[in-house]
Amino acid sequence: MTTAPATRDLSQDWPIALYETLKAADIGHMSYVPDAGHTTLINLLIADPTVKTNVLTTEEEGIAIATGAWLGGMRSVVLMQSSGVGNCINMLSLPVQTRTPLLLLITMRGEWNEFNPWQVPMGQATQPALEAIGVTVLRAETGQDLIEITQQAATMAYEADGQIAVLISQRLLGKKKW
Repeated sequence: MTTAPATRDLSQDWPIALYETLKAADIGHMSYVPDAGHTTLINLLIADPTVKTNVLTTEEEGIAIATGAWLGGMRSVVLMQSSGVGNCINMLSLPVQTRTPLLLLITMRGEWNEFNPWQVPMGQATQPALEAIGVTVLRAETGQDLIEITQQAATMAYEADGQIAVLISQRLLGKKKW
């Protein structure tokens, strides 16, 4: 896999470097629930004619679709917000029990600079819930962390049949603006 150029400011340009990292990992499919934290990455993947995309009505659909993509010979990534993880717990038993590679990129809510108290409970429960069902969790606090961790997560998922979630810190994303 490639690494981000040393001259790139990953505090700002991490979505572009993340797209390049996913492409280097041979990701050919993306499922997502629309999310402001993933907007740039979603738009880059949608614009890429070599990547198939699905917008989801609920996050657990992405787990089933990613499993089907793998069975069809394609590497997939599922993008969601931490508030959607609770919707996936039951469905995550599918890739965990079948050891199907799974890569999740999860933007965190309920953390630093959160304005919506409804986001806090699931934000606090995201990592423990994923780990309880058997998903390995890696956490990125900076743009550089995110690129390096996603490279490792893709290797763990697609070379070692792992089920890996990368949590993208709310501090990296910045304060939500409404």
